[in-house]
Amino acid sequence: MATAWQIDWEHRPPEEAALYNPAFCGELLARSVKAYCGSIDRCFPLPLAFVILPLALPPGTRRALPGKSNTTFETWAAQHEVLLSEIPSTVLALRPVTREALLFLTQHKALAISPRGLALGETPLRLSSKRTSTSTEVEEMQRTARLLGRWFANQANPNSILLAMGVQP
Repeated sequence: MATAWQIDWEHRPPEEAALYNPAFCGELLARSVKAYCGSIDRCFPLPLAFVILPLALPPGTRRALPGKSNTTFETWAAQHEVLLSEIPSTVLALRPVTREALLFLTQHKALAISPRGLALGETPLRLSSKRTSTSTEVEEMQRTARLLGRWFANQANPNSILLAMGVQP
């Protein structure tokens, strides 16, 4: 039996195709990478790309995130253990979506993948913070993606972020 991610685009349920399309999910990943690389002079660790969508897409998770990037991840994780217990399964469920988004971004040269991680590509996306034709929900996801990039840049070690979420690096 084929999984939802093995079904051709024209046969996917419209809601899944709209929410999980590579362009939209890629935009969220690109916002995180841009914020991360703008905060710290390093490439965005590739494993962290797989936790951006599980944290940014579900409203419950997104709204539980801190409002500022100077909060330590370990402190926040200790206060949200129940919420984080669902993250590993969400990471696995959204792994094909993240892969499609990364492939989309690299094919369009918006992101570059190197052994050091992810960086903005030769033709990065134009990521305006102001849009007139978007919903509040989409704006929240975009803000969350930027926050996650800045927040992850302020943490000492990417592996500690993954371990706090129960994801093996």
